[in-house]
Amino acid sequence: MKKVFLITLGLITACNSSQKAVSTATSENSTKEADPVTYAETITENELKEHLYIYASDEFEGRETGKPGQKKAIEYLKKEYISLGIPAAQTNGDYFQKVPLEIGKVPTGTISINGEAYELGKDLLTFSSAEGSPSEIIYAGYGIEEGDYSDYKGLDIAGKIVLIKSGEPINADGTYVLSGSEEKTVWSNMSEAMGKKTALAFSNGAIGALYYDAQNFTRYKRYFDYMKTNDAGRMGLAAEKSDNFIVILNEKAAKAIKNNIIEDNKPSLLSVDIKMTVKSGNDKVESENVAAIIKGSEIPDEYLIISSHLDHIGVTADGQINNGADDDGSGSVALLEIAEAFKKASNEGNGPKRSVVFLHVTGEEKGLLGSKYYTDFNPIFPLNKTVANLNIDMIGRIDPKREGDRNYVYLIGSDKLSTELHELSEEVNSKYANIELDYKYNDENDPNRFYYRSDHYNFAKNNIPIIFYFNGTHADYHRPGDTADKINYDLLENRTRLVFHTAWEVANRDNKVIVDKATK
Repeated sequence: MKKVFLITLGLITACNSSQKAVSTATSENSTKEADPVTYAETITENELKEHLYIYASDEFEGRETGKPGQKKAIEYLKKEYISLGIPAAQTNGDYFQKVPLEIGKVPTGTISINGEAYELGKDLLTFSSAEGSPSEIIYAGYGIEEGDYSDYKGLDIAGKIVLIKSGEPINADGTYVLSGSEEKTVWSNMSEAMGKKTALAFSNGAIGALYYDAQNFTRYKRYFDYMKTNDAGRMGLAAEKSDNFIVILNEKAAKAIKNNIIEDNKPSLLSVDIKMTVKSGNDKVESENVAAIIKGSEIPDEYLIISSHLDHIGVTADGQINNGADDDGSGSVALLEIAEAFKKASNEGNGPKRSVVFLHVTGEEKGLLGSKYYTDFNPIFPLNKTVANLNIDMIGRIDPKREGDRNYVYLIGSDKLSTELHELSEEVNSKYANIELDYKYNDENDPNRFYYRSDHYNFAKNNIPIIFYFNGTHADYHRPGDTADKINYDLLENRTRLVFHTAWEVANRDNKVIVDKATK
């Protein structure tokens, strides 16, 4: 699971064949309903353990994105899919979807405002080149356009640099203009608003954005300092590279450009002398997603994607290997076992009605990059034909802070977009698994913000219903102690079977799950 710099699942007896199916598929040539329990039972502790002791071994060197260990990981996954007889998802037969990445080095240079120098990394932040000497800046207030409300009305920002701030407009009575209530909108969401606002500015023609956001400044400064101290660059998608730039301002720098920026929301033209001479050099990195598919028997052009991230954080400076057995070796091997179960069903004439895609993504630890590349730049299958994403990230351990039954799993996001998917998930669990479903981290106000920290989020932001399966963090999270011998394999089996049963239901139901809570 990705740490937040910028931008985290009691023993029960195995399901038995007497359990009742929620709903089952009947193949065209079959006269009886297929029992998913038969196939779920192929998911076993022993096979999960066998996979994980290899996948999270020292031989794989912590599977860091773009490094030799990651290449060993993708070759292992490919070999397993070939041995199962499950074909590559891409039509060219390649299991590897190339994800072009870049490491942007810590920028160097200066930015002066009205003749006074402001220190990069102290008063302002940027992670890319920012050059130019504009004599005027366009202030666009909150930088929002939604419905009848627009901060850009009457403004021509093409080819200009725009100054915007965090937050959204509030009425005199304390209600929010956009929602018409006391509820904030996504434009106030710390994890999403900056991206939405700067993307909007660039779509309106701006070449650069100066963004005042006290909360995000603190978050991004921690990462900037980490990069600088460790001489580490920020990895990103090469496809995102553009001539546009974003400079994040603290209050001192923001007020140097517009002294009443906190109080004044009215867009205006600002006469200010800014000189920017910030340069950054990037190094190329090659990495890959791994994708396989079992084609649907009746609705092959609708797709359920089951995902996990294949990478981890590699080797520490003193040579210790971060094996990432739980994060996310557990999800990676779970995905292999789920694929095997679906393949057995398919071989017996009970293949899924919809196509099921097994997607192992790269670069999760670097900022959800592999899944972002898949959803935002190069989806193998159309997003509007993707019915759901079930994402598995850390399901092999127990959260030491949690009290209660050890046989649990945290579910995140199941109700965010589709009431139907959430209810389906609950029903599947009660009929097949009887695992305690804990929604502790599903709270919108969860300070950990786990909903935004794994690969399901890139599907969710595209209004694809998701469920994120997670066991919580522990003392070995992102440390060399996350090893295969510490995995609770009985729980890993239970949780993997739960994901399989949920996937079976989503893939085989007559109608795809309804999105009734789409975001804008």
